[in-house]
Amino acid sequence: MKPVKKNIQNGSICILGIPLDKNSSFQKGPSSAPGQIRESYFSDSSNLWSEKGLDLESIKHLYDLGDIDFKEDIDDFNLIKNSAKDVLDKNCYLLSLGGDHSITFPIIEAYAQKYDRLNILHLDAHPDLYDSLDGNIYSHACPFARIMEKNLAARLVQAGIRTINGHQREQAQKFGVEVNEMKDGINWLDKLEFDGPVYLSLDLDCIDPAFAPGVSHHEPGGMTTRQVIDIIHQLKGKIIGADIVEYNPNRDLNSMTSMVAAKLLKEIIARIYEDTI
Repeated sequence: MKPVKKNIQNGSICILGIPLDKNSSFQKGPSSAPGQIRESYFSDSSNLWSEKGLDLESIKHLYDLGDIDFKEDIDDFNLIKNSAKDVLDKNCYLLSLGGDHSITFPIIEAYAQKYDRLNILHLDAHPDLYDSLDGNIYSHACPFARIMEKNLAARLVQAGIRTINGHQREQAQKFGVEVNEMKDGINWLDKLEFDGPVYLSLDLDCIDPAFAPGVSHHEPGGMTTRQVIDIIHQLKGKIIGADIVEYNPNRDLNSMTSMVAAKLLKEIIARIYEDTI
C-alpha cells in the first residue's frame, strides 16, 4: 500500500481506517484496530503475496488513505459516508478497516448511491439486525436493520451466524435476509451466486475465537480462518468493496488476530484486483 496521493487514478483500490467504537455495546477497543492491522500487514514474519500468486506490491494503484479523523463537532456517520463517497466518486474500490460494525451502515449509504442493486455478504457470529440495542439504534448490533429498512441493498446474505435470537429471527424474516447458521455447515457456499456487485462485510468474530481471540464478543463454534479465505476465493460474484471490523487489540494474544485480519485483507485486495482486470 502506498501513502495517499491527491490525484488517485480511477480504478484504484483504497484502504481507509475508520477508528470508531463508540457504538460498541460490550467493550471498547476496536478504535485502535486499523493501525494494528497495518502493522501486521507489513510484518516481516510474512510477505505481500496472495495465496493465488499475486504480488500485492506489484499493484500500482493500491493506496492507504490513512484514518478518518473524528471530531466532536462533526457527525461521525456523515463523515464516514462522505469519506466513502469521495473514494467511490473517483470510481475506486474501498476497503475499510474498523472500528466496530456500526461503520458499515454509513459506508453502505455511500455505496447505495453508486450501485442500484447492491448485494451484501455479511460474515459474522451475530446477525446485527436489532431494531435497537440499549436504546441506541446505531449500535454495532443494528447496522443491517438500518441498511435493510432504508432499502440500501437488494440482497443481504449472512453466514457464520450462531447467536440469533427470536427478535432477530423476526427481523430477518421481515427484511428477507438469507441467514446461513453455523449449525447447518457451510455447504451454502457451493450454491450461492450473486447477480450484480457484492459488498463483503467481515466481522472477525465470524471466526472461532480459537483462531481469532482478539474480538470483544467470544462466540465458540465459528468458522476457521481457512473457511473464510475459501469464501473470499470461491465467492461467485464481483466484489466491489469490503470492510473488516470488530478487531479488538485489547483482547488479542501475541497479535494472532491482527495477523488473521492482515491475511484476510491481503486476500480481499487480491480478489478485488482480480475481479477488475
